[in-house]
Amino acid sequence: MSQPNTLRSRLPDVGTSIFTVMSAMARAHGAVNLAQGFPDFDCDEGLQDLVHHYMRKGYNQYAPMAGVPALREAIARKIEATQGVAVDPDAEITVTAGATEALFVAISAVVHPGDEVIILEPAYDSYAPVVRLNGGRVVPVGLRPPAYRVDWGEVAAVCTPRTRLIIVNNPHNPTGQIFAEADLMALEELAERHDLWVLSDEVYEHIVFDGQRHHSVLSRPRLRQRSFAAFSFGKTYHNTGWKMGYCVASPSLTEEFRKIHQFVVFSVHTPVQHALATWLEKAEHWESLAPFFQKKRDLLQQALADTPLRPLPCAGTYFQLYDYSAASDLPDVEFVRWLATEKGVATIPVSPFYSDGYDARVVRICFAKKEDTLREAAALLRRAFAPEKG
Repeated sequence: MSQPNTLRSRLPDVGTSIFTVMSAMARAHGAVNLAQGFPDFDCDEGLQDLVHHYMRKGYNQYAPMAGVPALREAIARKIEATQGVAVDPDAEITVTAGATEALFVAISAVVHPGDEVIILEPAYDSYAPVVRLNGGRVVPVGLRPPAYRVDWGEVAAVCTPRTRLIIVNNPHNPTGQIFAEADLMALEELAERHDLWVLSDEVYEHIVFDGQRHHSVLSRPRLRQRSFAAFSFGKTYHNTGWKMGYCVASPSLTEEFRKIHQFVVFSVHTPVQHALATWLEKAEHWESLAPFFQKKRDLLQQALADTPLRPLPCAGTYFQLYDYSAASDLPDVEFVRWLATEKGVATIPVSPFYSDGYDARVVRICFAKKEDTLREAAALLRRAFAPEKG
């Protein structure tokens, strides 16, 4: 019997993500998990009850490919309320299997073999592999601590006639930075001058601190015509395991997006879509997310104030970066392994978010946790860095 051909990997240098590695390490060593970005508290019971209600009512078959109309209409109303923008729910909104599917499909819709795609690093780890799967070439532009601001002149300098797409993340994981209006203006000018498409990952849209606001690519008409914007219900409603998101794009981009979406999942979980359509009308939930998470950010910063861990600016998301250079000379991957295995707290190193492994001795801590969890972790970290007696 003949042997099968040797499989030639499409992603030969891609292994298990750092998020999976650190969560597994946390389980193995009984460490408090401040690594992977999910809450350790549940979503609202009322939303869970609604899902059960729609299941019992018989909403258990395929949803329309683009998403349940009532949900797309509710999304459109929210966008108008938050960004002052009218969006066509039929022609511009597609419900997806989480923001991850929205990112995959958007990249696949516009990137062809040989195209170049600009990615701002540190970058969420799903962007580059999808570019490569579609035959594109990643062109990284590095952001540096402590501010991690975008140098738009540096971005413009890497544009070539082959540049097709720029991927931005606002609010930004892992740095916690947000775009000012001036950043959107610079992005708009860059996209028009170089005829680029834009993919904007905006899953933390409601988690913006200190009285600032989220500026979406959808808020600028000329930029909106060139952009896909990806969003996540999981981040908004504390139910990341439901894998529910959506993509907003102009009608022509949405048409191409749906050509691929229909062959990836066709449609997503029907009773959850109906439940979200009802629940989305409760504006008080997403309006309360910023103060809810800011309280947790501040608790963590205050609890670690007497340690050598130095917090970097955090304007949004539910991640806080800490510079640990005053505490250790270890590279960040080794430092987080030591923290998890020896000191009982799992965090995430930032160097894996860079294609060149740039290591500024910075770690990411997720504070989307119960206050008791944050206090427990902070006590362990204070003990880890307490001066030795005697």
